[in-house]
Amino acid sequence: MRNRPIWFVVFSLVSAACSLRAQDAITSTSTGQEETAEAEEVVVSATRFDIPLDQSPASVSVITSEDIEQKQIQRVSNALREVPGLSVVQTGTAGQLTSVFMRGLPSQDMQVLLNGIPINQGLAGQFDFANLTTDDIDRIEVVRGPQSTLYGPRALAGVIQIFTKRGEGQPGISLSAEGGSYDTFREWSQSDGKIDNFDYSVGASRLDTDNARPNNNYRNTAGIADVGWSPNPPSPGTGSAVASEQLRIGSLFTYSVSDTGNPNTIFDPRPIDHFLTERWLIAPNDDWQATDWWEHKLIFAYDHERQINDPNQDGFVGPTRALFERTTVDYQNDLRPASWLTLTSGFFYSRVNAGQERPFVLQIFGPQPRFISDHTEEIAGFLQATLVPITNLLFVAGGRLDQFNQFGGVWTYRFAGSYKIDKTNTTVHSSVATGFSPPSSQDKIFGDNFGLKPEKDLGWDIGVRQELWENRAAVGATYFHNDLSNVIGFNGLFKTLNLGAAETQGLEAELRAQPIVDLIFTASYTYLDAEKTSSADISQPQGARLPRRARNEVYISVSYLWYKRLRTTADAKFVNAREELNFGGPNFDIEDYNFVNIAAEHE
Repeated sequence: MRNRPIWFVVFSLVSAACSLRAQDAITSTSTGQEETAEAEEVVVSATRFDIPLDQSPASVSVITSEDIEQKQIQRVSNALREVPGLSVVQTGTAGQLTSVFMRGLPSQDMQVLLNGIPINQGLAGQFDFANLTTDDIDRIEVVRGPQSTLYGPRALAGVIQIFTKRGEGQPGISLSAEGGSYDTFREWSQSDGKIDNFDYSVGASRLDTDNARPNNNYRNTAGIADVGWSPNPPSPGTGSAVASEQLRIGSLFTYSVSDTGNPNTIFDPRPIDHFLTERWLIAPNDDWQATDWWEHKLIFAYDHERQINDPNQDGFVGPTRALFERTTVDYQNDLRPASWLTLTSGFFYSRVNAGQERPFVLQIFGPQPRFISDHTEEIAGFLQATLVPITNLLFVAGGRLDQFNQFGGVWTYRFAGSYKIDKTNTTVHSSVATGFSPPSSQDKIFGDNFGLKPEKDLGWDIGVRQELWENRAAVGATYFHNDLSNVIGFNGLFKTLNLGAAETQGLEAELRAQPIVDLIFTASYTYLDAEKTSSADISQPQGARLPRRARNEVYISVSYLWYKRLRTTADAKFVNAREELNFGGPNFDIEDYNFVNIAAEHE
């Protein structure tokens, strides 16, 4: 785009002139940080309803929009690098496949949610974080440990739930533009607000970069909107939004399209191989608080993904087109018959159609199908009881039954609890739970086995969270252990079978401190031991370390506000002791790596 730099400069000037919010964002952040240090942070994903973070029975980390803004993070995958227990693996430059391993378990064993809606997509059943931007994100909650009792399939390792912003107050808009080397340009906009009984938040961005190598360019356009309507706005002058929140009818919309060049090898790059991915989602939803002790939530969602690899220069199948569509219905009912008891029940339905068209597949190995597909239906029901029998003691017990059209029913359970000692400001939490991850469409149709059973996990953890220094600092540590069975692997004849077992265990630790008003320090550390414990799968010998799982990961971040105007942030990560698969032989080591990011903004 020859005139792109000119339009970029014009857009930058307009952006500077069109910031409509009459707020001193950095100053207000500074003056409010003392209150923030003592504020009671609330999480949803650990129980499916609001509870204070220091009472969570699960190991939870929260990334706020303020964290994202201070570090100038553009993609969700980069924000997740600071969370203990997570390992982010990117196969190349921006736009290439980006996977997240949780507690040593692969991406397809982790459920990713957007406002409660599952968004794992594609034939592999995993979520590719390459194209997920931070537009319009309010916070990210990471819940580690099996969560299938609450969230069903693919929550074997845990859950990453992303929440969009909810429009409040006077409408405003923010615009920005930036550019850099390799013809890199990015434009971004965000707006939110509330007008009478209508609220909205929208975000959109565009990224173009050629990267350093030929045919390694990346183009990404993304948009997201969360709109809602409440029939009973708060009374004028009361300042209360309780009435308006008794009923909210809303909808979530997302769209993204990305085009990525795939040069593949360094010494023999593919000159024109490109990969296009287009996704969209629409999700009408309803939140109704019938009384103080009875709430309902209903979500109907439809999402669609198409992928085109044309040309596909792999020398075997040629150009391909993959399609994925899903319809889900999620209903949740929270009933509080007593002050010390909350009963959470729900119903879940999912229908998935996935397939791949390979019009030019070679027939050198005999007749090969040119279109392969898979159809999966699921119906589930769950019940969870949350008890607070005495002050500061919380106990959770629940069960869930998922019924599939292909392999029948799967039963999961979860027991978890936490106790806070007020005198020392210490919280102890522990959980034991089962989880499962069904075979993906890719496992079934490319492995020629529709009789696969779900992978299963029995996991437990125990941890402690300690508030220090009048709540200016918080430190947490958790030990975890997972035993996996029915792990899907290869038998040497290009067929997938349930023939593996594995074990992961380790330690997660994190620290957040605010010694003075304008200084914020965070750090995290993960130790992981992950090994294969069976000899059936030929890809690795028994006792081998699972590939691409780092043994040690360390993250550090420091942010300081100078003179109430200049915010500087630096963060760094170190990753070591990874191994790569050697297909039957001993694994070989992958080189350690580290990175440092520096960001600054002046008001």
